[in-house]
Amino acid sequence: MPSTDIVVRVTPRARASEIAGERDGVLLVRVRAPPADGRANAELCRLIAKRAGVGIRSVAVVRGVSALEKLVRVEGIDKQELRRRLRRAGANRLPS
Repeated sequence: MPSTDIVVRVTPRARASEIAGERDGVLLVRVRAPPADGRANAELCRLIAKRAGVGIRSVAVVRGVSALEKLVRVEGIDKQELRRRLRRAGANRLPS
C-alpha cells in the first residue's frame, strides 16, 4: 500500500480550516482548533483526510507533534494522486 509524506506548516486558531497554499515546498494549512491537547493535530488530520478522500485513520502526524511544522503521512495514496486530489479540493499550489 503506497504512502506519501508531506511537510505541513500549521497555523492554529485560524478563522477557518483550509489549505492555504504552499511556500518553499511546505504545505500551508490553517485550522480553527487551538494547539492544546492535540486538537490542532486532530483537525489537521481530518482536513487532509477529507480533501484527499481517504479515511481519517490513513492520516497521521509522524514528526513535529508539538511543532508548527510537521511531517504528515497519508496512507493508501501516492504523491501524484494526493497532489491531484488536494488541488481538486481547492489548493492552488502544492509541494512537488
